[in-house]
Amino acid sequence: MHTHTIFVISDGTGITAETFGTAIMAQFDTKPRIVRVPFVDSVDKVHQAIRQINHVASVESKKPIVFTTLVNQEFLELIETTCKGKVFDMFGTFVRPLELELGQKSLHRVGRFADISESKEYLERMEAINYTLAHDDGQTNTDLTGADVILVGVSRSGKTPTSLYLAMQFGLKVANYPLIPEDFDRKQLPPALVPFRSKLFGLTIDPARLSSIRNERRPDSKYASLQNCRYEVAEAESMMRRSGIEWLSSTTKSIEEIATTILQEVLPQHLGH
Repeated sequence: MHTHTIFVISDGTGITAETFGTAIMAQFDTKPRIVRVPFVDSVDKVHQAIRQINHVASVESKKPIVFTTLVNQEFLELIETTCKGKVFDMFGTFVRPLELELGQKSLHRVGRFADISESKEYLERMEAINYTLAHDDGQTNTDLTGADVILVGVSRSGKTPTSLYLAMQFGLKVANYPLIPEDFDRKQLPPALVPFRSKLFGLTIDPARLSSIRNERRPDSKYASLQNCRYEVAEAESMMRRSGIEWLSSTTKSIEEIATTILQEVLPQHLGH
């Protein structure tokens, strides 16, 4: 059971506010239920959001927490004066003090994605996502020269979600390659990867955790057996050591932590983006 309900009210997607709010709530011993209410861009939608908040306040007998990034001051005041939640105006907390510090008014744009189809950065990000999807799980080894980073590791060690996160958040073209029994028999990297050693980064994982993940996909198979998982992980780590590839374990790390480590090791220039 959740211990608190968190509303994220935004005139855009609300993704940024949700990410920030989740990070803040992670500092407390609570299990929040997140309710994201995006595209609140009319008075009717504001009132709908207020009804949702007040209903939860009544049912749970405690104030919901409300994170909002509403730009429209009229909408914000309605939320603050009418809802029965504890409201945190994230726009006001950060943007208004910055207006004073910088000596200029903010653009007060509604939503992050206005006219984004014309943005060079957005188009490059879409291209990166397409590239990453095409080069997922060793599907193709064509155009690896175009990759910003190539992830290697045993199957189900976290390569695909990490690849997509790097593509979506940083606009990086990422290929990922599973190490397979043939690679372990040869005790060498897949031949297609050898010319791109400087782009390689390895992921490993605790064998017991790997066995649990694989059993969800192929129960009671050799592929998922603990003995096989121990063998594959040991062989993969030995191969990465011999090849001089930087690597880390994904067992207890979030995708964000893994991605940041990869950027530090392979593409430190992207940490400033």
